[in-house]
Amino acid sequence: MLLHANILGEGKPLVILHGFLGMSDNWKTLGNQFSEQGFQVHLVDQRNHGRSFHDDEFNYEVLAKDLKHYCDEHNLSDIVLLGHSMGGKTAMLVATEYPGLVSKLIVADISPRFYPVHHDAILGGLSSLDFSVIKSRGEADKELSNYVSEIGIRMFLLKNLYWVEKGQLGLRINLEVLKNEVGEVGESLPSYARFEKDTLFLRGDRSEYIGVGDENIISNHFPKAEIVTISNAGHWLHAENPKDFYEAVINFVNS
Repeated sequence: MLLHANILGEGKPLVILHGFLGMSDNWKTLGNQFSEQGFQVHLVDQRNHGRSFHDDEFNYEVLAKDLKHYCDEHNLSDIVLLGHSMGGKTAMLVATEYPGLVSKLIVADISPRFYPVHHDAILGGLSSLDFSVIKSRGEADKELSNYVSEIGIRMFLLKNLYWVEKGQLGLRINLEVLKNEVGEVGESLPSYARFEKDTLFLRGDRSEYIGVGDENIISNHFPKAEIVTISNAGHWLHAENPKDFYEAVINFVNS
């Protein structure tokens, strides 16, 4: 089964992977900007997300194989690969497992290390949405606010809402599988994994996902890695400070 993607522009392939509970649409604005700089941008929905297929198997090994299959089917080679959070973990594994496919790697606000499960409130809130009762986005937001206080995170999550048919809302994500397999999202990169080419790690200055202790872990797996901090940004650094994020990516890719 082939992953769904929005393809923008023409030129050198730049493949972008969203994070957990996200989708390719989250990257449309930046994707258009990158496409204007001579890239063919592939905004990919990972399995069980967005418009891609649903499947009971969900771990980084299959996510990496999905992307390799996608690139093979689209005859992509020498790609620039960018991933955020969970997408960053997928991107790391793709780069280390298929180094001939990737020319440069960009990882946004995630380290190769293990992370404990921390999505309980979000998954509980999404599970509480009863679409036999909820008939509008406003009603969904009101229910979700009982679990998630930050409006920005709720707006991000509610992008998953869509009209299954007239008058009937649903979620694009495969919520049951993602709940059951959420532990896989925090798994570490295999200890043997290494990528010897140019790599950029971007971290938000208000995020704790990449700390000082992660720098040695990153360099062990990615000896040519550079770590750049994006100011005025947390974990969703590409949405919170898109200008600086865009400039950091373009400067790295063109260097």
